[in-house]
Amino acid sequence: MRLQIVTPLAVEADLTDIAAVRADDSTGSFVILPQHADFITALTISVVEWSTEADEKGHIAVRGGILRVEGGERVQIAARQAISGPTLEKLGSAVLDQLHEEAETEARTRVAATRLHMGLIRQLDRYLQTGRGYFLPGAEGAFSSQAEEPAEAIDEQWG
Repeated sequence: MRLQIVTPLAVEADLTDIAAVRADDSTGSFVILPQHADFITALTISVVEWSTEADEKGHIAVRGGILRVEGGERVQIAARQAISGPTLEKLGSAVLDQLHEEAETEARTRVAATRLHMGLIRQLDRYLQTGRGYFLPGAEGAFSSQAEEPAEAIDEQWG
């Protein structure tokens, strides 16, 4: 069989003479052998393992992805991210370190986005509480007033 593992940035593996491929999807672990029926599944974050006909083994961790078996002789995996290592033990620590770092970065990004979102909502709420106007798409100004207030009253209200 031929095994191809690709990410948006690189071809992580393009191997021939593969005897078996093991991967994980939401239903659990499974093995693909030569002459397997055509198959497609969504992978979970897992380690894809393979063995060659010469009994050599390999491992690559994937952060989700799609696995496709085509013609019983080609296994293709498209993943958002793939991390390879020479041994399973070294791969495990590399993956954990990288996934922890990414989780922290994603958490910081979510917090920053939530703060921006809440700030926008507060600003819109303050503006709408003034009673100065409402949104009219296609109007000359972005907001139109029902009754124009003198500029001095607006300055006093907003300081």
